[in-house]
Amino acid sequence: MRRLLIGVVTVLAVLLAGCSTRSDSKNAGSEETGPAKASASPASGGSDFGTLKDVCGKGEAASSSAQGVTATEIRAGVFTDEGFNKSPEFVDAAKVFTSWCNDNGGINGRKLTPVTHDAKVMEVRQRMQEACKEDFALVGGGAALDGLAAKDRVNCLLPAFSAQSSLAPAIGSDLQVMASGPYAHYFQYAGFYKWLLTEKYPSSAHDVGIISGDSPVTKLLATQFKESISQLGGKVSYTDLYPATGVSDWTPYAQSIKNKKVKGLVFLGDFGSLAKLEQALTSLGYAPDWIDSNSNSYGDPFIKLAGAALGTQHNYAELFGTHPLETASASPALEKVKQLYARYAPDATMNYVGLRAFSAWLLFATSARDCTELTRKCVYDNAVKVTDWTAGGLQAPFDLTKRDEPSKCYSIVEATAKGWKPAAFKPDDGPYRCDAPAVKYEGKYGDPITLADVGKSMSDLK
Repeated sequence: MRRLLIGVVTVLAVLLAGCSTRSDSKNAGSEETGPAKASASPASGGSDFGTLKDVCGKGEAASSSAQGVTATEIRAGVFTDEGFNKSPEFVDAAKVFTSWCNDNGGINGRKLTPVTHDAKVMEVRQRMQEACKEDFALVGGGAALDGLAAKDRVNCLLPAFSAQSSLAPAIGSDLQVMASGPYAHYFQYAGFYKWLLTEKYPSSAHDVGIISGDSPVTKLLATQFKESISQLGGKVSYTDLYPATGVSDWTPYAQSIKNKKVKGLVFLGDFGSLAKLEQALTSLGYAPDWIDSNSNSYGDPFIKLAGAALGTQHNYAELFGTHPLETASASPALEKVKQLYARYAPDATMNYVGLRAFSAWLLFATSARDCTELTRKCVYDNAVKVTDWTAGGLQAPFDLTKRDEPSKCYSIVEATAKGWKPAAFKPDDGPYRCDAPAVKYEGKYGDPITLADVGKSMSDLK
């Protein structure tokens, strides 16, 4: 998912790992959807969510001096790049969660109003400046170039319960609450790569290749991966760039991978390009031991694009401790999400990105619920004192008191010609494995924006 830019074409063509690409576009632009109206039928299983009890409910809320809050409503901004990438996951998740929550009484009687801020990749600062004037908090969204607006957000003291964070100034920035990684100064794939390099395919450790889009964002990522693989005992023996505007023929790249005898491949770019590369590799009769296709590829579109090549190529992705969709029956919380999507957004696709957004919404809702007086400070303080956040069972436990200390838990999935499935990575806590080492960057890749950077402190948060 990440992390600068050399021009519009470059950024648009290689949209950071973690920014999904779907074709079922909805409306673009910034809009207020209004409080989701309560339905006449029962509120889909009540207000409990997995292990979380009474997430939403009725109450006698008083008026509030906080921006974006009245006696009857809470305005929550939802960032997205849907106007560019045609991916409505964040907007869909906001609709589903707030509809369910409002049907159960809202947050102590206040209805949640999700407000879409469509950054369309390049308009992130404009949308952030709008959110700064109207929203109580940002919840359940993300923007590819979020780092460009991090200073604006911190300066206006706007808390963000983000589903994703991409660029260095935003990752780990003040007043941002993440229900799972990434981390500002640590490699977030350490458990995954330790498994690849030392257990599953130890003979691949010194023959790792990295191909990335020719963009400052993905080139920075490639440097981080190279350093981290070295710390884990591996060696990157081959690197290459591909034009961010696209490649008409991936055969030369496939031939180079074959000639260099690459045994493990890290691909930093869009999964459509990866699918074409894998088809070229298959045509040449070559398959690395493993390919890290990253979580951006986790979904049916990649399976369809790669096609028969998945019978030869071995793709894996780490889900940052999120419960795999393929084993939803083992998670009451995941089953609940499926039910809510079927009721409130039957035409939407429930996917990995949506689950991360749902976790963010749940964290915000429970943090706001426990405020006697609803203020930004109260909601933020409640969230960052949670030590074992699981979103009711959607993810492995995450300690929010440790802002820049990586979780030890991870989940890995494998792509096959028949679809995705959990990998055989020896999980030791349900669908998760919790033995990831901490790999801290030695290089300097940028620091997150702090309150001090804008001349403020936590005492300014009200």
